[in-house]
Amino acid sequence: MPSETPTRPATAGDEADELLALTRRVAAREVRPPAAEEEEAGVFPRETFALLSRTGLLGLPYPTEYGGGGQPYETYLRVLEELAAARLTVGLGVSVHTLACHALAGFGDAAQRARWLPAMLGDALLGGYCLSEPTAGSDAASLRTRAVRDGDAWVITGTKAWITHGGIADFYTVLARTGEEGPGGISAFLVPGDARGLTAAKPERKMGMGGSPTAQLHFDGVRVEDARRLGELGRGLPIALAALDAGRLGIAACAVGLARAALEEATAFVVRRQQFGRPVSDFQGTRFLLADLATGIEAGRALLLSAARLKDAGRPFTAEAAMAKLFCTDHAMRVTVDAVQLMGGYGYSADYPAERYLREAKVLQIVEGTNQIQRLVVARQLLDGARVGECAGD
Repeated sequence: MPSETPTRPATAGDEADELLALTRRVAAREVRPPAAEEEEAGVFPRETFALLSRTGLLGLPYPTEYGGGGQPYETYLRVLEELAAARLTVGLGVSVHTLACHALAGFGDAAQRARWLPAMLGDALLGGYCLSEPTAGSDAASLRTRAVRDGDAWVITGTKAWITHGGIADFYTVLARTGEEGPGGISAFLVPGDARGLTAAKPERKMGMGGSPTAQLHFDGVRVEDARRLGELGRGLPIALAALDAGRLGIAACAVGLARAALEEATAFVVRRQQFGRPVSDFQGTRFLLADLATGIEAGRALLLSAARLKDAGRPFTAEAAMAKLFCTDHAMRVTVDAVQLMGGYGYSADYPAERYLREAKVLQIVEGTNQIQRLVVARQLLDGARVGECAGD
């Protein structure tokens, strides 16, 4: 009989657990401690992103041959939740960086991926994603930024709005009009952050996420080589929408992380807070509310991870991503509002993080498609499926 138990082979689950353990250590030591002070001061934690790159956490869902982590999207989203629970600026920043890499990784040719993707994933670079404009938000197909062919290059002119990492990113995925009006005349480009003619406006003044710069970008005749055009000419909008499907899962994961942080803060408070001679946590009304908030968080996590498994299996997940983004961000808003209420005046005080969580939660209902747009996406998928079924029955 062997003197010790044989070591079982490592599995994908073991690797995911190790990544989560690493993420929790990084979050506890590096991400959470300076969060309150830096958010109040409007300090962007660039060194934190460099650390995430060095530890392999900044390119998890992309292939190892290009310097990525080669992880399933499900694992990446669990890591993202942990980062967002520690500080939303970091979690959302990783999600945006992942979104910015999506067009090259998914639609670039082999030469383009080999040339640029390794640095984007492993050299502490930070990306931005340029789709929205001052007059083109939910109606992305109406964008006006134009790219005009000039020999072996393109000249980009226009303004992009609400760009996370605007002015500090090392590269941007930019959607610009190369043809006729409407959805068919848009193409995608990879633009260096230091391109000549590219300037950033003063960062927006926001109700939350002061540490994450959001700014307009002005393209004044920015010249990029044709090799930086990603995918087919005029097929940029489908590239953008595919990226948004994946990105919405990232926002959902961030929402779960933020909601979890708010619930943990409120739970700890009501346990130690005494009223009428006993802890506030002893009252049934408090317990029922906590139970409902916790149940919603678990339901949201299950919904987004189910959608991630569809993505990992190569199956359609547009409706499921929209559902996850809609449910998780709406619930995060509810959790943060109720967390402040449970803590009373202390929850409203800036000495506690609950009020910051409340201000941060609101943006998650807006970014990467408002929740009204998510409802349109879900309804369209549902009705299109019903029409297909009806035709099949004729």
